[in-house]
Amino acid sequence: MSPRARRARAAPAAAAAVSTMSTSAGIELRDGRLARRWSLRELADRAGVSVASAQAAESGRAVSLETYARLAVALGRRPVLSFPGRAAADTNERLRIGRDLVHAAMGEIEARQLAALGYQVALDEPYQFAGRADVLAWDLEARALLHLENKSRLSDLQDVAGSYNAKRTYLPAVLADRLGIGPRGWATVTHALVVLWSSEVLHVLRLRAGTFRALCPSPIDPFAAWWSGSRPTAATTSSLVVLDPSPSLSSRRRRFVGIEQVPDLEPRYRDYTAAAALLGR
Repeated sequence: MSPRARRARAAPAAAAAVSTMSTSAGIELRDGRLARRWSLRELADRAGVSVASAQAAESGRAVSLETYARLAVALGRRPVLSFPGRAAADTNERLRIGRDLVHAAMGEIEARQLAALGYQVALDEPYQFAGRADVLAWDLEARALLHLENKSRLSDLQDVAGSYNAKRTYLPAVLADRLGIGPRGWATVTHALVVLWSSEVLHVLRLRAGTFRALCPSPIDPFAAWWSGSRPTAATTSSLVVLDPSPSLSSRRRRFVGIEQVPDLEPRYRDYTAAAALLGR
């Protein structure tokens, strides 16, 4: 293989690696700045970089190594550049996929709450070919359906949108036929994309706010109605829910919030790994 061909073959993987590294660095920088209650301009001034450069770094866009170093030092952090082996990364990913503790905790909290309210609940319900719904709840008398799509991470937005849209399109009719709802179908269908209340996820929500508002244009009210045992009134809705799945959550703290609170929301977990460590105890 020629050098040019090898470079072309390696380009997509390299671009993906750069994107992952810059996103992770952006989360670290933003968390450090907010912990010190600094404005973006104050951080930029202390680091000796432009506000535009500091903003680009926080938003996950790649900047120069010098800019990262200046920002890190200004925040009192020691910048470290490492290149972990591919085998170790692959092993960690397989373990994460094979035993997603955070995803399981999200489903457990939701199922427990909905079942306690008297709804019929199903987890990992097959609906079409290889498709499965994370959590479903329904009230046959009211002809009301709730569908929850849980995401502990938002690493592939195209996959998230594709999966969620497919379920919104096909799931209600398939389930109505399976449960014998009849030709009238569901009176209300509440879809919710439920994401982990972590700094990692909040960073993506802020960075791609337009995408998530298009996917989830409805307010959180229909989901909140289900959670409290009320009956939603809107026919078909799609909401974004930021959820804390901790079973030991204090009753004085909110379990979930909607997309409107995301811009100023403080994270409950740093990232997936931190959440898995806490929820797996």
